[in-house]
Amino acid sequence: MGIDKESNVAANIQIGPTDLGMVRIYIEADGGIEIPLDFNPDEAEEIAEELRASAQAARAVADGRSKGKRR
Repeated sequence: MGIDKESNVAANIQIGPTDLGMVRIYIEADGGIEIPLDFNPDEAEEIAEELRASAQAARAVADGRSKGKRR
C-alpha cells in the first residue's frame, strides 16, 4: 500500500511523552497490532512540521476539488 492509497484499516493513535524524555506515537490497529514509535524531541518536532505541511497540502487539494465541482 502506498501513502496515496485509501485504507479500510481502523486504528487508534496516542501521542505523549515517555519517562525517558522521548515522544511516543502509539498506534493500535485491528487484529491486535500495537506499534510504539519513540522519537527524540527534535525528531518529534520535525514530524509535527511534516503533519502541518501535509494538512495544508490536503486542504489545497480539497479546495481545488470543491471549486472544480461548482457549476
